[in-house]
Amino acid sequence: MPDLLIVGDTVRVPELRHEVPLGLGDPLAFLEHEGVGHVVVASLELDRVRGLGLAHEVHPFEELGYDELVTGGLDIDLVLRELVARACEQLGVRRAFVPAGFPLAYAERLCEAGAELVVDQPLFDARRRAKNAAELAGIRRAQRAAEAGMGAAVELLRRASRRNGDLSVGGEPLTCELVKQYVEREFARHGCAADEFVVSHGPQSAIGHEMGSGPIAPGEAVVIDLWPRDRESACYADMTRTFVVGEPPPELREYHRLSRDALDLAIAMIRPGVNGRAVYAAVCDHFEAHGQPTGRSKPPGEVLRDGFFHGLGHGIGLEVHERPGLSRYGDELVAGDVLAIEPGLYRHGLGGARLEDLVLVTANGCEVLTDFPYDLEVQ
Repeated sequence: MPDLLIVGDTVRVPELRHEVPLGLGDPLAFLEHEGVGHVVVASLELDRVRGLGLAHEVHPFEELGYDELVTGGLDIDLVLRELVARACEQLGVRRAFVPAGFPLAYAERLCEAGAELVVDQPLFDARRRAKNAAELAGIRRAQRAAEAGMGAAVELLRRASRRNGDLSVGGEPLTCELVKQYVEREFARHGCAADEFVVSHGPQSAIGHEMGSGPIAPGEAVVIDLWPRDRESACYADMTRTFVVGEPPPELREYHRLSRDALDLAIAMIRPGVNGRAVYAAVCDHFEAHGQPTGRSKPPGEVLRDGFFHGLGHGIGLEVHERPGLSRYGDELVAGDVLAIEPGLYRHGLGGARLEDLVLVTANGCEVLTDFPYDLEVQ
């Protein structure tokens, strides 16, 4: 069994948050030696980490000579690097696997001490592919928050009235910014938050992850893509719906229909052992059969601006985009994966339609975690 080493904080390092499921903003280290986990942490957080009830052994900085290093006048950054080097030495860690984002400064100090570090990101991705119970509970909470936010957005769109060709709510212009305010309130009510999310309209909705801004007009696409993060678990959800206030253009209606069919097609294929690349290929087959360009069919080197120009989906958990992939590169699905599946079609100058559901891979197939209608028209 290989030794592992992760250094950082659990706010920004998902590999570390998976091993120590607690929000810790200051640096700590996780080592796994001969199958036993060890957490090296400041005494300030000692009781919180021990309170998790994990099987890991917990080591305060003082156990590794922290006081001696500080009183000796060593800079705090150097102190932390020295503590990690001492932890490796005391535990007998001479060769360790580390994630791709391992800090260079720590790597240099460990190499000076004679340790060998091997970068193996797939190893760490695999450790958190199948979600544990706490992570899955957090994803479910985040998904309920996403649905509540989407519901608030739909209700606001439904309340909009036309005046001189524009849309307003209570005398106030209906804008992407106003919709976002309503969505954010629901996130907060459900114990979640998001730094940003998509509420785009019209031609904006054909520009990938354009976050969206400005007034919404009747008859144009409104793409709402939400990825709230559960505060307790730090896990994400992800969902997208497309709406039109009033009568949709026929082309947009067709985009929406084809995307809904693609979503159903993809979900029907999800089960352990299936490669995400195969699911993406099936959706490309579907779109191409209806005359739509895809990332698979485009000439090499060409930037595809219209049609199905992005991947079909991705894993989700402690990162909003993580393994496995469902695109031109893919991974074999395993039970416990949580996937965001998001087919869409677009045309620059018009807009686009995208639909996205969250799916849990089970032992015999999958469970759709998203519970929200697909209606295009808001009346």
